Amino acid sequence: MPRLRLVTFNIAHGRGLTPIQGLTSQRKLRLNLRRIADLVEELAPDMVAMQEIDERSRWAGNFDHLDYLRVHTRFPHAVFGINNRRTGLLNLSYGNALLSRHPIHVAETVVFGQRRLGEKGFLYVELDVGGRILPLVNLHLHFSSRAQRLRQLDRLLNWLREKHRLHAERWLTPPIVCGDFNNPGTRDDATASLLSHLSDYCDYELYPDGQPTFPSPLPRRALDFVFLPAGCKAARCEIVRSILSDHLPVVVDFEI
Repeated sequence: MPRLRLVTFNIAHGRGLTPIQGLTSQRKLRLNLRRIADLVEELAPDMVAMQEIDERSRWAGNFDHLDYLRVHTRFPHAVFGINNRRTGLLNLSYGNALLSRHPIHVAETVVFGQRRLGEKGFLYVELDVGGRILPLVNLHLHFSSRAQRLRQLDRLLNWLREKHRLHAERWLTPPIVCGDFNNPGTRDDATASLLSHLSDYCDYELYPDGQPTFPSPLPRRALDFVFLPAGCKAARCEIVRSILSDHLPVVVDFEI
């Protein structure tokens, strides 16, 4: 199997470091997304898992950010996992997404609640890597409530147990899990809990190891992670210095 490279990146709706959503012009949004595309091309990943990416939202220029990035990075495969939809004058549609060099065999979105703004969820994909199925979860957890994060993880774990029961014989490895875990500033509640429960499948390694990724100019909190199952070997991790979002991208290379 080839060596693979995965990037997880909360792109903050394309607004860069602007603190308030909706104050960035479409021109500036496109410019920042083009810079994100340039960074992705420089990193040369096989998969890019993104959070806070808009399909068509009034507050984010009213255009498809994933399609814009796909065109400018020349990725052949892309899929959205929309967690928030609202129609009308203040329309919005956003959530998680994936760009991939490998064909996307299956894609499913699970939304944790029913709010039309601020809702979180995860995107599950099965990638065809050399004729074998590599499962991957792109996850975004609640930003302020530990109780909510742990309930969301319970939902994910119950869902994965059923997937594992039905499909594990087809998988190259148990699922890779990545995304924005929104740990508080003082504890790693979500990552520690998930790492403990994923051990039911196999030994997982967590990347990066506690290094901060937020806010990007002066990082103080460790929010963005990749969980690699035991079948992923010789892993290397890098946190990329950037101010294209309030989060820093995390890059992990591995062999299967």
